[in-house]
Amino acid sequence: PYYVDMNQNLFLQASLHSSDQNLTVFVDTCVASPNSSDFRTLAYELTKSGCASDPSYALFPSPRGDVARFGFNAFSFANRFPSVFLRCELLVCRYHDYSSRCYQGCVSRFKRNADS
Repeated sequence: PYYVDMNQNLFLQASLHSSDQNLTVFVDTCVASPNSSDFRTLAYELTKSGCASDPSYALFPSPRGDVARFGFNAFSFANRFPSVFLRCELLVCRYHDYSSRCYQGCVSRFKRNADS
């Protein structure tokens, strides 16, 4: 476990370990939950489809493409739970493949009007 105070900035880093130097990593979705085995019943989205859901969530520059850095302000679930667990989905793409999902950034999916 990692202990932080409420509203403290929490910084995370995900590294891809591969012999293939032509890969990059992208943080797609991160969800927090007070239950390490259930990220649906009581969950809080930090980011979804590369779009920040929490105003404190931020991506940070990384030294290499195989490293993703991000952070957010620490929080609790209504002070009823002693821990918060984080589950993040990361994408791995070819480095400099600008048509890949890793280079699209935030992807908002809008619902279309039935008339159009």
